[in-house]
Amino acid sequence: MLLKEVDYIVIGAGSAGCVVANRLSADPNQSVLVLEAGKTDRNIWIHVPIGYGKTFFNSTVNWMFHTEPEPGLGGRCIPQPRGRVLGGSSSINGLLYVRGQRQDYDGWSDNGNIGWSYPEVLPFFKRAEDQQRGADAWHGTGGPLPVSDLPEPHVIAEAFIESARHCGVPPNKDFNGASQEGAGYFQGTARRGVRKSTARAYLHPAKHRRNLHVYIGAHVNRIIFEGKKAVGVSFLRNGMTQEIRVRKEVVLCAGAIQSPQILQLSGVGPGKLLNGLGIDLVHDLPGVGESLQDHLQARLIYETHEPITLNDDMMSIVRKVKIGLHYILGRKGPLGWWAGVAGGFARTSPELDRPDVQFHLYPFSTDRKDTPSLHTYSAFTLTVCQLRPYSHGTVHIQSTDPSVPPKITANYLVDPRDMDVMVAGFKLTRKIAQAEPLAGLIKSERSPGREVESEEDIRTFIKTKAMSVYHPVGTCRMGSGADAVVDNQLKVHGLQNLRIADASIMPTLISGNTNAPSIMIGEKAAEMILHERDTSRTPASQIFSQTTA
Repeated sequence: MLLKEVDYIVIGAGSAGCVVANRLSADPNQSVLVLEAGKTDRNIWIHVPIGYGKTFFNSTVNWMFHTEPEPGLGGRCIPQPRGRVLGGSSSINGLLYVRGQRQDYDGWSDNGNIGWSYPEVLPFFKRAEDQQRGADAWHGTGGPLPVSDLPEPHVIAEAFIESARHCGVPPNKDFNGASQEGAGYFQGTARRGVRKSTARAYLHPAKHRRNLHVYIGAHVNRIIFEGKKAVGVSFLRNGMTQEIRVRKEVVLCAGAIQSPQILQLSGVGPGKLLNGLGIDLVHDLPGVGESLQDHLQARLIYETHEPITLNDDMMSIVRKVKIGLHYILGRKGPLGWWAGVAGGFARTSPELDRPDVQFHLYPFSTDRKDTPSLHTYSAFTLTVCQLRPYSHGTVHIQSTDPSVPPKITANYLVDPRDMDVMVAGFKLTRKIAQAEPLAGLIKSERSPGREVESEEDIRTFIKTKAMSVYHPVGTCRMGSGADAVVDNQLKVHGLQNLRIADASIMPTLISGNTNAPSIMIGEKAAEMILHERDTSRTPASQIFSQTTA
């Protein structure tokens, strides 16, 4: 059946879009249409947690974006994988469940985004969550999204946590609890060894609803406006251009790369850019596509004395068979790992009031090329990234053709303060690796190697080797200034019937991985929409305790 008009159109079935679709369609009197450019999520590597190593480089489920040559990284073009499948990037990401620091959200609120302080967003994190460890002041149970522990420890991770303690980074069993600072195991969005993307957690359980419609392979061309009012969406599907009208709202959930792209294609954005491409200007909104921020990481590779890494497992037929059986029979072992079994958050200076770098530990190593393969020696990887970069970039369309990717310029390390933090984080990473008991496992530092010692050498290594952690945000930022795109209700400034709900609205990059905050944004957006339509609803913030220590 070809729809002609619905109450709500959700553009993008990603980390936030699936959440919005589920919550809005829970009311049987509201019709909801989801438009997803990608395909259904049947690829087996989506559901096996360690399969992210394959989906990151698979164009059938990944837009395979990349930046323009980055001036701060020696002119290198940096990959920016984004999910092109139901679940969006939650179907291809590294599964880590990290919310960031309470100061991140309090900072949003302090800058005028009323309703986005940590006590005010915490209920939406809890509402989404089905925490394996049970409910407490910071966590919820019974929500759609499973959050789980790794089922078993790893010898390298245990050594890392203890060595970090010796270097002043305390053990921390819950990065999303009372304090983020410390070293420990990450939790992931999986249950019993199977990934739970937002498609699996939110969208698929709701697909039986007669009022929810999901179109896959629907590539949005533009949002249709009458004056300043969004009245529908035009999209390409099965080789044909279709238009569907909307009675209430369009909710744009296409992510930090494609939400600004769709707005610009629709005539909403910087007037000079759009006029130069011959696009009729609907609304001159200079902030669309600006304020891009992303996490950058440096990767150190350490060869081990003993064959205790995944590299060794994959070089042995017997060990590979054991891995398969371990996973099939108990949902344990490397196939159930997420991107960084352990890690931590630390301050590079004791004068700082909160962590400014994050570590990820992987019990394997690779050159991380477009077709990555594990090294043929025993090794693990320890990475460090700056949590709150000062450098900002842009996302600008370069064609009126929606199939042409936008120009992405992240401007990594353009602000010299970013390199200073990265160097300090690099040195702290080495300090941890040189402390016992982790040092006792290490045979040598394979990359960058001991020849990289001076400050200048470290800066050169970071410039020539650092890569993205794939956390783009901020391109439709929330606020009230000249560069803001949405208000604190996520409504696009100057337009009617249009909201944005995804990582693009973040005023600043949060201190950690971005999937959990994107899901929170979807939850909060849906609640605001529903509460606005039905003022008798009890807000989630009143249903879920806001108690924090």
